[in-house]
Amino acid sequence: MILNCGEALIDMVAGETNDRQMAFVPHSGGAVMNTAVALGRLGVPSGFFAGLSNDLFATQLKAHLSASDVSYDLCPISDAPTTLAFVQLENGQAKYAFFDESTALRNLQPSDIPALPDAIEAMFFGGISLAYGACADAYEAMLIAGANDHVTMMDPNIRPSFIRDEAAFRARLQRMIAATDILKLSDEDLEWLEGTGEIADLANGLLSKGPKLILITQGSQGATAFHKDYKVHVPTVPLDLSNSDTIGAGDTFNAGVLASLHDADLLSTASIADLSQQDAESAVAYGMKAASITVSRKGANPPWKHELP
Repeated sequence: MILNCGEALIDMVAGETNDRQMAFVPHSGGAVMNTAVALGRLGVPSGFFAGLSNDLFATQLKAHLSASDVSYDLCPISDAPTTLAFVQLENGQAKYAFFDESTALRNLQPSDIPALPDAIEAMFFGGISLAYGACADAYEAMLIAGANDHVTMMDPNIRPSFIRDEAAFRARLQRMIAATDILKLSDEDLEWLEGTGEIADLANGLLSKGPKLILITQGSQGATAFHKDYKVHVPTVPLDLSNSDTIGAGDTFNAGVLASLHDADLLSTASIADLSQQDAESAVAYGMKAASITVSRKGANPPWKHELP
């Protein structure tokens, strides 16, 4: 099983009623839950770990997880509310306003970290859950403690406006990066984290800090994998976003990469350290294919395995 550790929330996506009044429609979302759901739909045993609520929105989230074959048995349940993210689209790109104070997600404590079942072979971390608070401390502790016995992957999905203490956040990311096998960043995340410069130079600099594989996504320009022995680029086909959006695209990419490695029996720390260029290219290409299907439709709606060629 791959255990996905991070936020589940409700994306309140802007739309219109029949009489053209503005309205928001609740969609199940959250970067890490999207990855968990995508993995489940791709046929990979998938688990999810976060603080969940007892409210009506959490009922929707739990049903969404179950429908995609994702286990949430390890999640602590509380009376705190579910995180809401109001989403408006501008030229197909999502803009967010978060309501996340004292929520079930944010109230997760290090003491809530469960004993990990033996079936877990890899753990994925990321998203706004790493930005601040007790839940960020919990996920950091969980990644570092589990890194010796599990493949770890992280996509911080950096949102600068969400960060309360930049110095503390940067220090947390550096500690987590040092214990991470696979690090995925968008080109914007890379620049925020490492400053301006050539992508290859910045990515290779991060390789020296601990990760064995760095994945950099560049929107319509595709994605590149950086390993100590090579780099490999996978282009993408330009997509028409006029009737769709990019919500969940990066999360689905992460799931596709992990699913490819899982299916090839390569989810071990030794296998990632010695990953061949062909296997890395196959994993990135599978991630891109999966993400392209998510982008082709509204919201974070990852594909099922039978939908991929």
